[in-house]
Amino acid sequence: MSVEHIQNSVNDVIAYLNDNPKDAVSTSAPITAIMEDGLRCRATGENGETVVTDMPKAIGGGGTHPSPGWLSRAALATCDATRIALRAAELGLSLDTLEVTADSVDDDRGLFGMDATVRAGSLSLRTRVKIGAAGVKEQTLRDIVSYAIAHSPVADGCRAETPSTVEVTIA
Repeated sequence: MSVEHIQNSVNDVIAYLNDNPKDAVSTSAPITAIMEDGLRCRATGENGETVVTDMPKAIGGGGTHPSPGWLSRAALATCDATRIALRAAELGLSLDTLEVTADSVDDDRGLFGMDATVRAGSLSLRTRVKIGAAGVKEQTLRDIVSYAIAHSPVADGCRAETPSTVEVTIA
């Protein structure tokens, strides 16, 4: 897709939402995860999208697919990269280089409930962005990254508390 196409699309969506703010809030399509075998799990969306996870052999999984934590970091990196590309296109800029790497520090004692003071989620997240565009000032590129990370839905979900509920049905 060209920068102009993305820019026009983003501008069209922004104009529409400015005129129709009630349409800005929506409920996401559900994703259902079903445990298939051991610790291998298949998540499926309503349009047939599928992701399979597994845990490492060291903790009883088959090690045949990425773990949920890996997918979480992949979601963070790809969402940030997408948002950066969207922001650059909004400004009419074409990026020559865009690479986003996400990693985390984790304490497995939280996963296994071994210590009530250790959280199950990552202790910290790190996002590294490599970005370049010919003729674009360094500060402009830094501003694009800052804006994009502040408006990346996955980054926000990882870094901010999101109100949530859990509903349990006993089968």
